[in-house]
Amino acid sequence: MATTQKNAPAQAPRRRISWNDPGFRAVVYQVVAVGLVALAVWFLVSNTLHNLAVRNISTGFGFLNREAGFAIGETPIAYSPSDTYGRAILVGLLNTLRVAVLGIVLATILGTLIGIGRLSKNWLVARLTSLYVEVMRNVPLLLQLFFWYALITENMPGPRQAHNPLPGVFISNRGVKVPEAVGASLDWILLGLGLAIVATLVLGHWARKRQHETGQVFPLGRAALALLILCPVVGWLLSGMQLSLSMPELKGFNFQGGLTLTPEFAALLAGLVIYTSAFIAEVVRSGIQAVNSGQWEAASSLGLRRSQVLRLVILPQALRVIIPPMTSQYLNLTKNSSLAVAIGYPDIVSVVNTTLNQTGQAIEGILIIMAAYLTVSLSISIFMNWYNKRIALVER
Repeated sequence: MATTQKNAPAQAPRRRISWNDPGFRAVVYQVVAVGLVALAVWFLVSNTLHNLAVRNISTGFGFLNREAGFAIGETPIAYSPSDTYGRAILVGLLNTLRVAVLGIVLATILGTLIGIGRLSKNWLVARLTSLYVEVMRNVPLLLQLFFWYALITENMPGPRQAHNPLPGVFISNRGVKVPEAVGASLDWILLGLGLAIVATLVLGHWARKRQHETGQVFPLGRAALALLILCPVVGWLLSGMQLSLSMPELKGFNFQGGLTLTPEFAALLAGLVIYTSAFIAEVVRSGIQAVNSGQWEAASSLGLRRSQVLRLVILPQALRVIIPPMTSQYLNLTKNSSLAVAIGYPDIVSVVNTTLNQTGQAIEGILIIMAAYLTVSLSISIFMNWYNKRIALVER
């Protein structure tokens, strides 16, 4: 009886190493490129370390634990010259984050309004907003910072003749003084405000899901307003109602008490907001124009007013076009804040410059600045990419 033998699977031909193989050449090129980059990095690092050793310049980040010995004009956290260089750099970073966050929020609001104004049917509004965009985009930011700083410091009166547009608000060449809330209850109120914002976001997600499933509209606006009022009030009551208002008062040659908005901070914030809002306005305008005109006509046929069409129909669709270039403008604003050193605002660049002048740790100082801006920029980019993915259309 004949036995049947199963056919053995065909073996793949062995790949021969040959220069004529495109895949083999690609691997060789990549290995050579990586090797050259590594060699260049090794040469630069070793040459730098050798030059530092020859000049008896110490390296490393140990200087961060030494006493700084210099004052900083604006300190969002407690700081004195007896603190370390590390804390001084932290103060500079917080100053940078403060102006960047406020600048992003204000530039977005102003830029959106101007972008919508450019599409207005009112001839005067459209022309004025167009003039604003063309002028502000074509004047260098550094010149604008100098202009606003000179306007505040040289054309404003001294503290004794300060303008008083509102009760407790004084504007002079020393900055803007406003009332400040102080007391143990302030932290509880801020905590309540934060909880209210989180609760509003969760409630908004639930309301959208409920409307999608049942068609019923939840009054999210009134609920959010109630939360934003109720939660801080509850925090104030739980903390024993320990809150008072510190009013600025003229004593001697300057004001005492209250919260100070310094000329440097005001000039930097104004320059960043006005300059960046012109670019954001163009992003918003182009995003709105990218929406098909049929959407305007369809929404208008339902009896919606033009403002309702824009808010409920056009802008939600335009966001998908607006978000990617808007991310670039946010990153530009954050990086442009490094020009603060030109008008004396103590951001991280200014503080690190003072530090490296005293310690001689130039390379470490530059690395700290690069790491700080890289971290902040990547954080903004990650958040905006997440939001862009969230609002993107999902194809079936």
